[in-house]
Amino acid sequence: MMGRVKKYIKLSTAIIWSSIITVCSILMINITIPYTSWEWDVDFLQTKFEVVHLLYYRMAFYIHIFTSCVVLFTGLFLFCNYILRKWSKVHKLMGKTYVGLVLLFSAPSGLIMAFHANGGMWAKLSFILLTTFWWWFTYKGYTTARAKEFSAHKKWMIRSYALTFSAITLRLSQMVLGIFFYLDPVFQYILVSWTSWTVNLFVAEIIIKAQYFKHRSSRERTQLTLIKN
Repeated sequence: MMGRVKKYIKLSTAIIWSSIITVCSILMINITIPYTSWEWDVDFLQTKFEVVHLLYYRMAFYIHIFTSCVVLFTGLFLFCNYILRKWSKVHKLMGKTYVGLVLLFSAPSGLIMAFHANGGMWAKLSFILLTTFWWWFTYKGYTTARAKEFSAHKKWMIRSYALTFSAITLRLSQMVLGIFFYLDPVFQYILVSWTSWTVNLFVAEIIIKAQYFKHRSSRERTQLTLIKN
């Protein structure tokens, strides 16, 4: 009976996770589509009149938004235990895609954009730290996987994806604050620039700790069973 319940919980968790990532990926694609016109007066670019004429900034911007959509979607395959067990090759392929895009394109282009972020010095500092940590966490995830240190690998990738997901939490935070609070626009953007990734990272650490205590409890039960036998 308990086995069936656990199986049901795992299946439900996988379905919920897949649904969240799919919906968020579609949301990001819809946000990105207008930029395929390559015009300078589209949505976010309208606020970048001081730098949008710079070729390196536009290259960084387009690289960042297009690769980030793919990076976000790969999370569907990175953290689903069912896929990891049944289709390990798909997991590895998506993992390599995620790591390659973040390290070579998404994070470096995001760092370039961070130096020109709206909101002044404090917002710039936030996005600089975000992209730096994003790159570093992903790199550590890659090196620990190469070293077959899979426990550490999982922890680093959870942290990395938490920062990937800041693209969603940033937009949700802006929407919620805009609806329920009347804040100074600059202050609101600075606030969102920090909370969009620090809160995610805090949640990631809670997940990592919860998994640690779960595995430790499982090991202790196994040891007790062996002692009794």
